[in-house]
Amino acid sequence: QVQLVESGGGLVQAGESLRLSCTASGSIFSVYDMAWYRQAPGKQRELVASITRGTSTTYADFVKGRFTISRDNAKKTAYLQMNSLKPEDTAVYYCNGHYGRLDYWGQGTQVTVSS
Repeated sequence: QVQLVESGGGLVQAGESLRLSCTASGSIFSVYDMAWYRQAPGKQRELVASITRGTSTTYADFVKGRFTISRDNAKKTAYLQMNSLKPEDTAVYYCNGHYGRLDYWGQGTQVTVSS
């Protein structure tokens, strides 16, 4: 069983930055592929960025060049550095850990970007 806890969300103005953290407990973090998703009010949850256990990364087009996903296996933590934030980035951001049939989600952290 893996528990994922996100932190780092908050209220910022457009153009500012935030760094989200997702810390895992209860299992071997390094084998998991990690990802960040987000869900805005009235919209479906969407993939923002992912990083494999081999540290290959992918990004949604709407965050390319602004967001960076990374991981620190020793700290069992995945990060999402978000720069040049826009009002349309406002959403609840969720951390996901995936390994084979195992799939875990955090509780989410709110990010609000004011114009």
